[in-house]
Amino acid sequence: MSRTIHFTKMHGAGNDYIYVDTLYNNITDPASASRAWSDRRKGIGSDGLVLIGRSPEADFTMRIFNADGSEAMMCGNACRCIGKYVYEKGLTRQTRVRLLTRSGMKILDLHLLPNDNGKVASVTVDMGEPEFSDRRFFIPGNESLPNGFFVSMGNPHFVIFTDNVDEVETMGRELERHPAFPERANIEFAELRPDGIRVRVWERGSGITMACGTGACAAAVAAFKTGRTGRKSRIVMDGGTLDVEWREADNHVYLTGPATFVFEGNVEEPRE
Repeated sequence: MSRTIHFTKMHGAGNDYIYVDTLYNNITDPASASRAWSDRRKGIGSDGLVLIGRSPEADFTMRIFNADGSEAMMCGNACRCIGKYVYEKGLTRQTRVRLLTRSGMKILDLHLLPNDNGKVASVTVDMGEPEFSDRRFFIPGNESLPNGFFVSMGNPHFVIFTDNVDEVETMGRELERHPAFPERANIEFAELRPDGIRVRVWERGSGITMACGTGACAAAVAAFKTGRTGRKSRIVMDGGTLDVEWREADNHVYLTGPATFVFEGNVEEPRE
């Protein structure tokens, strides 16, 4: 017999996920649930499923499943949404939250509206230190494009600077599964513009998404490393703008942006 699960749908700059508090709703098979519920025609519709949990090691925990059911390491946009969720639902009164993810502990600083009112205006996530690969990659058959830049933000990203970011729609799927990336990779096509760095993302396990927090960080880091920008960047994605700073003082990358509630409801858990 199917169980009814209470969920909340939220998005960060258009990167939308289904959030479930596992203290009250245990998901038997989160991979299957993510595949079923993420379907935009037959389900709730989302980029995936996020499970909020508890741990003695942190204030809260996060597990995240992509729309195809694969489990991701973490997600910057989802981290911000969790910060808003736990504060506005009264699960914490702290404005600094420790969130344990598969890629380690993330610190969330919640920025409240000026009159407080119990509302979170935006969230800054300490995304940690970026990691790099010495490898340089060419895209077969597309030698006119510049080399890609590989950077890990707790999950793998391949950033390509180009003057046509829309090409990610036709090339993203193949690049995600390129043999150079044994664990697959998130793919960013980035272009420097007067209003910031325009980035479009093919997200590993989900396809084209409106935004990607770790992808925004990867693009900002790659832009600085290749001499295109300074340490602060505005990243303009399909679903909105995110601010990224790679601080010299601690070598950590900080991601700031909004988080938004969409709606809540109840859904049947898929049968095994």
